[in-house]
This record gives sequence, C-alpha cells and structure tokens, in this order.
Amino acid sequence: MRIQAAVAREPGTLVYETLDLDSPRDNEILVRVVATGICHTDLSAIGQLLPARLPMVPGHEGAGVVEAVGAGVTKVVPGDHVVMTYDYCGDCRACDDHDHTYCHHAVERCFLGDRPDGSATLHDAERKVVHGSFFGQSSLATYALCYDRNVVKVRKDAPLALLGPLACGIQTGAGAVLNALDVNANTDFAVFGAGAVGLSAVMAAHVAGAPIIIAVDISDDRLEMARALGATHVFNSKNGDPVAFIRSVTDGGVLRSLDTSGVPTVMQQALAATAPRGVCGWLAGVDPALEVPVNPTFLLAGRSVKGIIEGESHDAQAFISRLIDLYMDGRFPFDKLCRFYEMDQLAEALDDSRSGRTIKPIVRFGDISGRGIDQ
Repeated sequence: MRIQAAVAREPGTLVYETLDLDSPRDNEILVRVVATGICHTDLSAIGQLLPARLPMVPGHEGAGVVEAVGAGVTKVVPGDHVVMTYDYCGDCRACDDHDHTYCHHAVERCFLGDRPDGSATLHDAERKVVHGSFFGQSSLATYALCYDRNVVKVRKDAPLALLGPLACGIQTGAGAVLNALDVNANTDFAVFGAGAVGLSAVMAAHVAGAPIIIAVDISDDRLEMARALGATHVFNSKNGDPVAFIRSVTDGGVLRSLDTSGVPTVMQQALAATAPRGVCGWLAGVDPALEVPVNPTFLLAGRSVKGIIEGESHDAQAFISRLIDLYMDGRFPFDKLCRFYEMDQLAEALDDSRSGRTIKPIVRFGDISGRGIDQ
C-alpha cells in the first residue's frame, strides 16, 4: 500500500515521501498511525550517531489503530488501539529470561531497519529499499508495520494520540524508577536532568511515595515543572554543587539516583550523590567513546552503578498499561510534558526537540477515524 513517511536520505534531514509499505506477513501488524512522539533517539538515528542505515524512516513512539494482522498474531485484532514499543528477538538468553530490554540482538531489531530475515518493509517509487523497521515500527508515517511482540494493546477510553511517548522516553524514566531502581516509600531519590525522561522519573518517584525527590538541571523552567510534578527539592547546578546540596538535605546522600544526561561529569555527580548502599542508574544513550572514571573505594560502601535500557519494561504490555491507568487516574500527568504538532509541522517539531523548547513533541497524522491522513 502507498503511505506518506518521513524519510532521512541525508544525515540530519527528513522529507515526506510516498512509499510502498508491504502487507503484513506472519506475526506482523499493520497500524494506521494516529500520532508519534519525537525522541532524541530519532534525532541521533537520522544524524547518524546510531547504527541506523540510510535511507530510513524513523519514529519509535507510535500510537494508532490496527488495520490488519498477519497469520500468527494473537495479541490484537483490527480496530484495537495500540502503542508500538521497542522490538526484541525473543530467542536469546536475555529474552528467554524475559529480560526483553536487554535482548542480545537489540541493535539488529531496533536500529538496522529491516525484518529479522533481512527483507525490507518499505520501497520508494523506484522500488529501492528504504529501511522501515526502526525499533520494529518506523512510525513517523501514516501507516507502520510492527510485530506481535512489540505491540501493546491499550484501553480505548484513553487519548490515543497522547500515548505514543509511553513506548520509549516516558517508559524509560518511569521504568528506571519503578522497575530497575525499585524506588519506594523508604528510598529517597535524585534525578539529574529534567527532560522527558527525568520528569517522567520524578512523576514515578512521586507515585512510588519516595519521601525526598530531588531534581537537578540547569533550566529554572524545567525545575519549576519538576516541582509541579512532585519533586520536593530542586537545584540549578549552574548555581553550585548539586552533590553538596543533595547531601545537605539527606542523610549524606540518596539511596537511589538516576542520570538522564549522558554527560560524564553529570554521571559522576549522580553516583557521588548516593549514600552508602546507594544505587545509581545510568541510562542508554551515552556516546560509546566516552568514559566515566569511577573510584572503586567509593563503591566499597555498598554503592553500585546500574545500567538501564527502556526502564527495564520487560513486559511492556503490563507496564505501559499501568502508566496509562495512572494517567487516567490523575496520578501520572505526562501530558504536561507534551505538545502536539500537525503532520506539516514536522520540521518545527524536530527543531523544538533539538533546542529543548518542547519537552516531548508529538506529531499527529490523523484522528482515530482516519480523517486527516493523506495517502
């Protein structure tokens, strides 16, 4: 079928093109995309900072309506509302242990842009391949193919166009807190970076009942947002030492900290802010060429560093559904991070994401009925 999709042919640029999308094969699902969140991972992919192959269609925070399913699909039927999340192989040691976010073949499944058998899902007008399985979806398009394993069925009374960011950025921050770090009513918490991931972590820590929630950033506006979302303390690190501040308002440091910046000096600060027995979470997205010095003596007091991918949302169906329920109950107001852009405002959405003017841009391709989608 013919679709409209945002195609990156040169690093850093996206242009809408008419492409041919395959019909769903076994275990594949055709989704009419209602909206897709823009994540810094998309920017890194089209900027060639990740092993994504050009030409490609980005988009990995898609939400939409199931149009058709291939043989073997058991989770959804046409008409279901869905979110498309990260892909995984289902066969490696990590997947066998249901640790899907640590799939040994995550690079192939999420970045290389083709089906597991190497075939392409998208072709241009000259029948040349356009890589179209980014994170198992490539949802910056009017339609997308995803898989039975990375589709999440969602409740129909939730605002579908808003839900896409739960598939990655918001899931990452909230999951780091609720899954990987197990923040609870007995653990104080600090997050370094108040973007979409960091603010999602703040909301999750508030849901978990953490007695002290500290947000560190260099933007007063972001810190004000963090306070509104549940932070008990905020600190602008342009004005002083965040580690000293955190130690001053806790008993020598927090039991759980999280870095969302990927900046080595900030990652060091997040670790230094932990108390004895503390755990510091570092998220995926760090430049692989960078190194972060760690003093082993500091770790001897029971401290540890934990790498985290996708918030350890190993059962994305359960975890994303939980976040939606929390949102619908008024306890996880992630909509405050989001701004909608129409399909023809894609360039503005990308610029606003790069500059930080918008915390979480969402590009709309049409409403639930399909109106507004240009084929």
